[in-house]
Amino acid sequence: MAPPILKLDDIFLSFGGAPLLAGAGLQVEPGDKICLVGRNGSGKSTLLKIAAGMVEAQSGEVFRHPSSTVRYLEQAPDFAGYKTVAAYAEAGLGPGDDPYRVTYLLSHLGLTGEEDPKNLSGGEARRAALARVMAPEPDILLLDEPTNHLDLPTIEWLEGELQKSRSALVLISHDRRFLEKVSTATVWLDRGTSRRLDRGFGHFEAWRDQVLEAEELEQHKLGKAIEREEHWLRYGVTARRKRNMRRLGELQDMRSRHRGHKGALGTVQAAASDAQESGKLVIEADKITKTYGDRAIVAPFSMRVHRGDCIGLVGPNGAGKTTLLKMLTGQLAPDTGTVKLGTNLEIATLDQKREELNPEETLANYLTDGRGENLLVNGEQRHVTGYMKEFLFQPEQARTPIKNLSGGERARLMLARILSRPTNLLILDEPTNDLDIETLDLLQEIVSGFSGTVILVSHDRDFLDRTVSSTIAPANPEEPDGRWIEYAGGYSDMLAQRKGAIEERKRAEKAAEKPKSTEAAAPAAEGSKGKGKLSYKQKFALENLPKEMARAEAEIAAREQKMADPNLFSKDPATFNRLAAEMETLRESLIKMEEEWLELEMLREELEG
Repeated sequence: MAPPILKLDDIFLSFGGAPLLAGAGLQVEPGDKICLVGRNGSGKSTLLKIAAGMVEAQSGEVFRHPSSTVRYLEQAPDFAGYKTVAAYAEAGLGPGDDPYRVTYLLSHLGLTGEEDPKNLSGGEARRAALARVMAPEPDILLLDEPTNHLDLPTIEWLEGELQKSRSALVLISHDRRFLEKVSTATVWLDRGTSRRLDRGFGHFEAWRDQVLEAEELEQHKLGKAIEREEHWLRYGVTARRKRNMRRLGELQDMRSRHRGHKGALGTVQAAASDAQESGKLVIEADKITKTYGDRAIVAPFSMRVHRGDCIGLVGPNGAGKTTLLKMLTGQLAPDTGTVKLGTNLEIATLDQKREELNPEETLANYLTDGRGENLLVNGEQRHVTGYMKEFLFQPEQARTPIKNLSGGERARLMLARILSRPTNLLILDEPTNDLDIETLDLLQEIVSGFSGTVILVSHDRDFLDRTVSSTIAPANPEEPDGRWIEYAGGYSDMLAQRKGAIEERKRAEKAAEKPKSTEAAAPAAEGSKGKGKLSYKQKFALENLPKEMARAEAEIAAREQKMADPNLFSKDPATFNRLAAEMETLRESLIKMEEEWLELEMLREELEG
């Protein structure tokens, strides 16, 4: 085992009250790819800052190898003194580092380097900061939420870049699929202490559940032991005073451990408040368009959204996802075409920028709209502190200003407010940003079990696959041209269907070229007429291929007939997806059989003259 290049041991840190970190540790060896996981507010970012030397622990040991370079991804980069993004990124390079790395990274992150840092959006600032910390290829790379504000193509590129990177990596992220693909070890920060699993995030949740179950069993056993000792104390033999005093001391110790045990933080318990049922047709868009200058954001696009649908919008940053979402919900008028909204709609929106939050407002005031101590949830009067507990806020936080909350806590607060309002149409724009894994699980359950309609924009592939019934994506994701296509199923289903369409187009192009190649091959065939004969295997195939082709055509026709039902996708999307996949496989098989039969038939004619 290689010696560690970074080691944090028995770290303690408190900001008053209960300690944030109490005995936490982190060990990084060359080549490690570690994901740091834990609930919002568990101290993940603080531990990463201690590792980077930006925060000092109150006690504990911090070791960094003297020759190791460390880079930390800042949440709020400081661009002061830099005229361009390239200058900012190059400032992170060391004496022997390759300046071309900055150009390479900025290009793949969608920046030219000539941008003025003063005019950068939040997403562009995050990309510039990524280029700065990754360019030197440091020994240790510390990344706090690197995928926030990145679009899916960039996230997938970043995955590949980190997988092949020589840097040891410690990262915090809410993106399950990103963690699964990049990490090879997991450190779980829980109730101030840390545990390590030498396997990637894909194995974490099962391991975590086992640890918590074992802990619960241990507490149960301790409780039973206390009961036995208390019974002995009351009814046991009173002789042997010294022995009795020792057992009494042990009992007091057990009671202290039992009382002092801090159980795992609970999970958010919530569901969306029911509103009056909307009409069956929620949204009908007919040939809507939107153009800014010479650029088409939405080319003629039509779709229907029915009650109960869950629609996901994906695509690169700047493709027009938010514009399309606003047009579909009536917030933005199309240039041409029409959008009709259904009846009885009660709309609730979670905005990705969290703009509606007033940083000076208290949590209680925000949840009740300043109407005292109570709020109405599903027709029932609830005290605000009791409702806050369901979203893991403590009663004493009721008078806390919103500006004191972490990003994840702010997202949870907005979720609490939205779910308290009656709604039958949920609009979620990047709802997963800053949420911890457990709250993400809750959000997935809410969306999946919501009786109304959901339209969401997300870059979280796992969240999309678990929730949406159809996905709207640009027809040309590499160079968006305003054309959008609706695919059945989640993100993975969309990729599979898009891949199938590309392969189908290639086959069509190949088939169109075949007559030319056949004509060119004709003169060569003339000289070999009447020579040799077909093998037994070739004869058998030539005779039986027509029967197999006929069978495949019949199976394709049967599936086409089932898919012709216009209501199949809305009633049973799983069956629709299965039939589509089977039909794609059958078509590929049929094309191969046709090509093989044609080649054999041409060979037979050639040999027989």
